[in-house]
Amino acid sequence: MQNIFERGVDDKGYGRIRSKGDTALFGGHTTEDMKKRLGIKSTRPLADFLPTLSIAAKNLATEMTNYNVDQKDLQGEGSITTEHVQNNRTVRQMLGQRGIQPENLPPAEDIKKV
Repeated sequence: MQNIFERGVDDKGYGRIRSKGDTALFGGHTTEDMKKRLGIKSTRPLADFLPTLSIAAKNLATEMTNYNVDQKDLQGEGSITTEHVQNNRTVRQMLGQRGIQPENLPPAEDIKKV
């Protein structure tokens, strides 16, 4: 979400937006819930253990948000959060149509070990 800082969102707001997007993508499971499900230490980034399909899903939702933030001239954390959550729900729905639930995918090998 490259232009988000120019649209009235600070670092903490950016983190909240990303977290709410994750919760939407992972079927209501928060980032911390997913770390527990996958056996990841709370101090480690979830993304270091996500399978490539989950990373691609997160990236697609983020790029959709980036596009719509510009196209709709969205400003502020609230409207950008709404957009990002909806995009994550849409990506989740698409995956679900193919029988994929992101929260049930097995973890990938720790990226730091690769």
